[in-house]
This record gives sequence, structure tokens and C-alpha cells, in this order.
Amino acid sequence: MKTTSHCAICAFLALAWTGIAVAQSLDEEDLALAYGDKSTISIATGSQQPIARAPAVATVITSRDIEAMGATDLDQALESVPGMHVSMTNVALNPVYGLRGIHTRYNPQILMLVNGIPITNVFWGDRSQLWGGMPLENVARIEIIRGPGSALYGADAFSGVINVITKTASDIKGTEVGVRAGSFNARDAWLQHGGKVGVLDAAFYLRAGNTDGHKGIIQQDAQSTWDTVFNTNASLAPGSINTERKGIDARADLSKDAWRFRAAYQEREVGAVALGGSLDPDGSGRSSRLYLDMDYEQANWAPEWDVSGVIGYYDIKDKQGNPDYLLFPAGAFGGAFPNGMIGNPGHSERHTHASVSAFYTGFEQHRVRLGAGYRKEDLYEVRERKNFDATFAPICDPLLPPCTPIVVDATGNPALVFMLPHKRNVYYAFVQDEWNLAQDWTLTAGVRHDNYSDFGGTTNPRIALVWDAAYNVVVKAMHGTAFRAPSFSELYAINNPVSVGSPNIKPETITTDELAFSWQATSALQNNLNFFRYRMSAIILPVATMYQNASEQTGRGLELESTYDATSNLRLTGSYSLQHSTDEATGQDAGMAPHRRLFARADWRFVPLWQFGATLNHVADRMREPGDTRAKVPDYTTVDLILRREKFAGDWEARATVTNLFDRKAWEPTFKSAGMPSDLPLAGRAVYVQIRLSI
Repeated sequence: MKTTSHCAICAFLALAWTGIAVAQSLDEEDLALAYGDKSTISIATGSQQPIARAPAVATVITSRDIEAMGATDLDQALESVPGMHVSMTNVALNPVYGLRGIHTRYNPQILMLVNGIPITNVFWGDRSQLWGGMPLENVARIEIIRGPGSALYGADAFSGVINVITKTASDIKGTEVGVRAGSFNARDAWLQHGGKVGVLDAAFYLRAGNTDGHKGIIQQDAQSTWDTVFNTNASLAPGSINTERKGIDARADLSKDAWRFRAAYQEREVGAVALGGSLDPDGSGRSSRLYLDMDYEQANWAPEWDVSGVIGYYDIKDKQGNPDYLLFPAGAFGGAFPNGMIGNPGHSERHTHASVSAFYTGFEQHRVRLGAGYRKEDLYEVRERKNFDATFAPICDPLLPPCTPIVVDATGNPALVFMLPHKRNVYYAFVQDEWNLAQDWTLTAGVRHDNYSDFGGTTNPRIALVWDAAYNVVVKAMHGTAFRAPSFSELYAINNPVSVGSPNIKPETITTDELAFSWQATSALQNNLNFFRYRMSAIILPVATMYQNASEQTGRGLELESTYDATSNLRLTGSYSLQHSTDEATGQDAGMAPHRRLFARADWRFVPLWQFGATLNHVADRMREPGDTRAKVPDYTTVDLILRREKFAGDWEARATVTNLFDRKAWEPTFKSAGMPSDLPLAGRAVYVQIRLSI
């Protein structure tokens, strides 16, 4: 790892020095215009700025990038981010956004925003137990920070921040309809419109889709292990996983002058896969999410003041599915559960929030941002159908046929329900200063304090020094801390035979140092090289069935990425990521995340209005968690293709995509706590065709 890092930085600096030397004989101002930044980002400081000079290691994925790579779901687009790998869990195949070796089952260490607003589910700290993906037809751009962001965004901006920005009326400009169909009986249709409604700029989006999902085979599940203990044959393995999905998405965006109102609704029905670690061929879960927010943003609100504010609400309902989740099959545990072990939890939570921030430019060479806010997180309903208690003993509804699961909730069955309702209040304030301390030098420093009603306060600073070493070379040095708030399950879970909460646990914390180089060698070639190291502390893990601050983890690595416009019609992009993370308690590899990842893409307009693209994704060196004696997870390499035709028969567009072209067998690792000997299979070769009409 050290040798690779030294070689990479030496080669990069040598090339950069050559570029600087050649440029000294040229006019720097003219070259700066020629080689000026073509991409900007707002997530790093809260205002738009060139990405190369932003005080963070960042990535931007535009709607054009999304079209070029043929991505239809957020997870597909995020796999293109250097240092990130999108894996999954056995719970409804929820995505795990592993970033720089930080890869955990519920994945609360990365913050996702939609239009700048957190969509964290307080139950587990993730996006939802039944996330079910996010389609991309209505997405204008995705901004990603790799590294800590708590100094601006607070909780869970730990290993990174993802901000999904949806389309406005100016992005759509008219009406668009589209349909897509393909392998695994996948079908999607959408309609979106952008224009004027009276005095308002208005955008609307509606999409519905479903898929039967691929039927990858699990050779051994958790029940396979229990069968050896009880000398039974209850396991459904070998058998296929249940990856069915249905979804509805609706959005509205209305704006006038400085005001903008947004509303969104998402509904998902997701196959159970293997909720308890054993195959569940029929179970499903349902969820719905409602988002509402009102924004105000006014430049020059007063002399030397730019002001913005937002109030919002969102409600999440993870509902009981039909049929129930089958945690273990019929005959489990020596016949103790003749109809199977059933547990079908559901919960509802609502979040309200309000915040205000302002930029002040009255100080010479300084741009100061101030902000404050309030958030209320309310898990107001818990409900479950189950046929076992906290000791795994069978229980049944006495008024219904034998072994019918009973319905438990916080009012009628507090001795059986998995959690009681809880609320938390969060207050926060932050300050940030962008200081041009000298020519070509900018120092960005900030700090935020969050105060939680249930576990207290936490303060997180960051500092970044950005040096324009030459017209085409930028060097950044960054240091920051971040925290991850304990979820309600980790604090308050009860009557759970696997793990219960502890109200005394504290937030997880991380300290990260980064060194980044950006070099635009020519107008056609952009290179970035980033080095990082971090230390995680107070990691929350179940210890003897109770959650505790029980571990530490360190990590280090590098990310190298390049974009080359070989000709006016051919763009080549690629990245190589290298990381090593260590569990400090055991001294072993922290596991699960790939040590090495190579991503490459070519986009070629071989004739006018025709585009051909190819993507290669190589994932390598995934170790197991400490204490997991299974063999290392096999490496894999997949290739995807896209063929796109613009503007035919008027305003139609068509595209065809092939994923996993060579039908490679690939798996994502299961966590040790899932109890599944087998890993989760990825889909084989798949073909999709899409047509779209813009009016």
C-alpha cells in the first residue's frame, strides 16, 4: 500500500511539474480561460463554486452522465464514484454505499440528501428498511463529497454526503414521456412536464415500475446451519432469492422569484429475500414516503447579505407486508414452528425541520456563512405480526387457527413489541469562513454544534487549505471530524432475541485527513489524485445481545481518476481506488469492502445522433469481517454496453442497454450477523430497451 501510494504521488507530481514548466512561457490568464473549470458544485460550502477548488474531495454526476452510462437507478450511477462501491444486504437487498472501506450492515455512516434535505430514517439510521431504489429520469445532478461533512450537515455526514438534485421546470422545458422494458419482466413508464402554470414555474413527474427480479440461487442459508443442529431438513436452500419490486414515484416543483415549494411521494413493495438469514420465497414488505418542503433563497437580501431558509416535513411508513416475512421456514428449530417462524415488523416516523443560513461578504477577503436549525424526529407508531417472543418461544393467536401470528403494538402488547414510540429534538448552529488569505491561497474553516435531546451535544470542526499552484494545478489539504448519531433501534430496541438497545451509547466519531491534487494537463485531459486516512471511534456494535460503543477502525488509501476527451466525439473516463481498513480490536482487516476497484467508461458518438458506450467495473480483494472464517469473496469484472439514438422520427429517442454482457457470476458478501453461509448473487446478463418522446 505504501509503495503504491509513493509511486502514484511521485508520478503525478512529476507530470504536474512538467505541465507547470511548459506553461510558464505562456500567458496564464489566457490559459486559465482555456482550461477553466467545466464543472461546479454547491454541496462543499453551500454555494456554487468550481469543483477543482472546492474545499472537499467531490464528484458530480450530471444528467448527461446518467444518460451516457445508461443508468436507470441511483445505485447504478453511484457505482461510478471513485472510492465507492455499492453492495447490498440480505434485508430486501438494501444498498450499502461502502466508501473508503467503511462498510456496515445498515449503512448509517453516509448521509443522503434530496435537494439539500436529509432523508435519514431514524429507526436504523439508513434511507429506509425498504428503500427500493430511486429512479433517475427526474434527477438533474448528483453531488457527492467523499470525506466528513458534519461541520455543515451534522449527523451521519460521516464517510460522505450524497445530494440528489431533482429537475426543475427549466431542466425539463416541455413534456417528456418514456417507457422501458427488459429482462426479469422489468417494466417502467414515466411522464414529466416543465413549464408555466400561471405565474409559477412548475415541474411535475410521475413514474411507475415493477420487476420480477433475477432469481439468483442461494446454496445455503441460515436454516441450513440449524438443520445440522436439529438433524432436520427444513431449509429451502438451495433456492432462489425473492427480488421482486414495485414502485411509484411522484414529484412536484413550483417556484416563483425567491420561493420554491416541493412535494414528493414514493411507494415501494419489495421482496423479502432473506430477512432472518433464511430464504423467504413469498414474503414482501411495503413502504411509503411523503416529502414536503418550502425554500426561500435571496441573493442581496440586504447589503452584503445573501439569505436562505427552508421548512419541511416528511413521513415514512414501513408497513407490514402480505404475505408475512418468513424468518425461518416451516419445521424450523426441530419442529417448534410448524408453519415457520414469522416476524413482520412495521413502524412509522415523521420528521419536521426548519433552518436558516446566510452569507456575509462585508469583510474584505472573507465570505462568512452562518446557520442554525431545528429538527424533530418522531417514531410515532410501531406494530408487528409475530409468532415468537423474546426467548424464541412460539406464541400464537388463541382466537385464530393454530399458530396464526398475533398482532402486537406498543399499547396492547408492550411486553412483546420490538420498540416503544420515541421522539428526539435536535438543535444546531454552524459558522464557516472562506478566507482568501493570499493570492492563490484560500482557507476554509468551519464548525458546527448539534445538541440532541436523548444523548447530548457534539461539536465538529473542519479546515481546508486550497492552493492554486498554477493555472492548471490545484492542491488541497483537509482535516475534519464527523459523527454518526445512534439510531432508535440501537438506543431503544426491546424484546428482541438477537439484540436490544442501550440508552447510554454515544455517537460514533471519525477524524479524517486528506491530501488532494487536481491537474488539468490539457484542455482535454483532467486528472485527480486523492490520499486519505481516518480513524473511527466508539463504533456501535451488538455485544452479548446489547448495543455498545465497542470498536475502533482505521483506514487509508488513494483515489486516482482521469477524464480524457480523446476527440470531439470520444470521451474516456476512469478511476482506480485503493484502500485498506483495520479493525483495531483484532488487528485484522475490517472486511466487506473491496481493497481495489477499477472503473472505466468510454462514450463514443460514432456518427451524428448515435452514441455507443461501454463500462467496465472491476471489484477485487474483499475480505471477511474479523471472526468470519469463510473464504475471501471472489473478485468480479462486469462489462455493460449502451447504444443510444437521439432525435428520430421527430422528437423520439431510443436506447438499448446490456448489463453484465459476459454473464459473469458475481456475489456480494453477506454479513456475519446474517447467519447465511452463502453470499448474495448478482444478476446475470440482462437487456433493456427504452424509448422516450420529448414534446
